[in-house]
Amino acid sequence: MKRIVECVPNISEGRDKAKIKAVTDVVETVEGVVLLDVDPGETTNRTVITFVGEPEAVKEAAFRVIQKAAEVIDMRHHHGEHPRFGATDVCPFVPVSNISMEECAELAHQLGERVGAELQIPVYFYEHAATSKQRRNLATVRSGEYEGLGHKLADPEWKPDCGPAAFGERQQKSGATAISAREFLIAWNFNLNTRDAALAHDIALTVRESGRFARDESGKFLRDAEGNRLKQDGLLKNTKAVGWYIDDFGGRAQISMNLTNYKLTPLHQCFDTICAEAEKRGMRVTGAEIVGLVPLASLLEAGRFYLRKQGKPAGVSERELVECAVRSMGLADLYPFEIEKKIVDYRVQKRSGRLVDLKINDFNDLLASDAMAPGGGSTAALCGALAASLAAMVANLTHGKKGYTKYNEEMDRISVEGQGHKEFFLAAVDRDTEAFDAMIAARRLPKDTAEQEALRATAMEEAQQHVTLVPFEVVERCLPVLDLIEAVAARGNQNSLSDAGVAALCLGTACDGAAMNVRINLADITDKAWAADINTRTAEIQQKLHERRSALLKAVEEKLSYKG
Repeated sequence: MKRIVECVPNISEGRDKAKIKAVTDVVETVEGVVLLDVDPGETTNRTVITFVGEPEAVKEAAFRVIQKAAEVIDMRHHHGEHPRFGATDVCPFVPVSNISMEECAELAHQLGERVGAELQIPVYFYEHAATSKQRRNLATVRSGEYEGLGHKLADPEWKPDCGPAAFGERQQKSGATAISAREFLIAWNFNLNTRDAALAHDIALTVRESGRFARDESGKFLRDAEGNRLKQDGLLKNTKAVGWYIDDFGGRAQISMNLTNYKLTPLHQCFDTICAEAEKRGMRVTGAEIVGLVPLASLLEAGRFYLRKQGKPAGVSERELVECAVRSMGLADLYPFEIEKKIVDYRVQKRSGRLVDLKINDFNDLLASDAMAPGGGSTAALCGALAASLAAMVANLTHGKKGYTKYNEEMDRISVEGQGHKEFFLAAVDRDTEAFDAMIAARRLPKDTAEQEALRATAMEEAQQHVTLVPFEVVERCLPVLDLIEAVAARGNQNSLSDAGVAALCLGTACDGAAMNVRINLADITDKAWAADINTRTAEIQQKLHERRSALLKAVEEKLSYKG
């Protein structure tokens, strides 16, 4: 699965379209990076740029943005309403998929070191990339803004994390840059069946993390012994919210919320809490609107929550989970929710031309042609997907059925895990073909000189190891899937026992087929120690799988044997 990072540089230019375009154009010069949004503001004289991609590509694009902004923006002539201290004022990295916050912080540090060394721009790290507690808060790091930057750089306590502690002509032009790692921010609005902005704002004060000033039953503010007004915490952590009324939104009041950490405060919790508060005030939430983009993981979690709330197992397809989340939270209340455009993961992932998107007939026609790929590796991965899907199916057919309700929790878990394994194997169908194509490309590299020969040899070894690891990872994934098949065969709906047996048969083909592809590729590996290790591990997994699978199939056959 691809590792996806979002980057959101804010540059100190929101009025000169030519300068903004010069900066944003460099993003699209980096292969594998997708420019998602450019949002200029005239009053703030600031533009928010959003792009996504794999980590190294995003880091390179971020460097080019900072470099170009320093070329075209002169901070000595900048004026705007928003706090700022540099041409590229802030540059946060945001984990989206299959990457940790710690890894994003490391990206921030690597970028900062390069910006400081090559561009001679003072760099400060903040939030999750901060080097000290004092520097964690952006407002503290940026205090004094550009006008106070010369004094700050001269203060030993505020020596930059990277780059010069100087305010020469180059630094006067570029200012400083704050680089960080932070969580994904989800901006969304909740639609109410009222025009009363005061009622909407009352809910916002109740739910937002910062809360409101506390009052007694008579409405008077509560105060401490020194006369200071006391605060009442809000119901939802990691949220900021206001209530308003805007004609453009269908003549209704809304609660506008920024959710700063959906992993700790999930979407469904926000939605259900606001629904409950609206009901207390005699109102209804008619739906919600995502502003900008949303991570896939947040919708999958919401989809699972609402399915379980309905007493159904959560192990359904990714698409079904997303559609359940959209329906349950009314995300298409005002405008259509275009899944391919609104989900950040789908904006960066290759969503067209995939083998797994072909119709069954078309896939088999391609498989039967003289094309070198797809081949046995992709077919083995597909067999793994079929095995995992059947395991999830039996679990779903067991959940809630009479005589099996005591296994509901286990079957729900199995259905979810089965869907996850299915997605892994389906991704491997295309990964196997992509790895083969990369190996062919390496073989075609020039070898006319000694230097070219050395580069080609290195590229071929890397490609050969990669093309070996794809089927090896398929082999590794088979044992966890067998755990699920054994469970549904033993405790699942016995009317679907034959489906569990077919799952085991498919899994055996997946494991043995992938193992064959591992071994045929090992012969061309130069690193013999690496090859020997992979060969041994593959054989060990195969043996374990064969022993357990044989016992499982024997038990299934005995139960299914015709006794008429």
